[in-house]
Amino acid sequence: MIQAIWNDKVIAESKETVIVEGNHYFPAATVNKDYLTPSDTTSFCGWKGDCSYYNVVVEGKENPDAAWYYADPYERAEKIRGHIAFWKGVEVKETNS
Repeated sequence: MIQAIWNDKVIAESKETVIVEGNHYFPAATVNKDYLTPSDTTSFCGWKGDCSYYNVVVEGKENPDAAWYYADPYERAEKIRGHIAFWKGVEVKETNS
């Protein structure tokens, strides 16, 4: 089981993440959306496409742009469609659950 944890809260948990460039992409259904708020930040990856972000918010503390996703990835990155990844201090770790 892989978990994404920030501010002592499990934000996402899945046995079926997709690893791309060392990052675990969690199926969107395994992410607790109560901890995410939309961000206006976007970026672009030459092989994955346009990227959008979420802020991670736990107990009033905000971690801006700490989650990202590709809503319409390029064909070569299709396996991350419908997935969300984390960074900026969000701990992603394997557990024995």
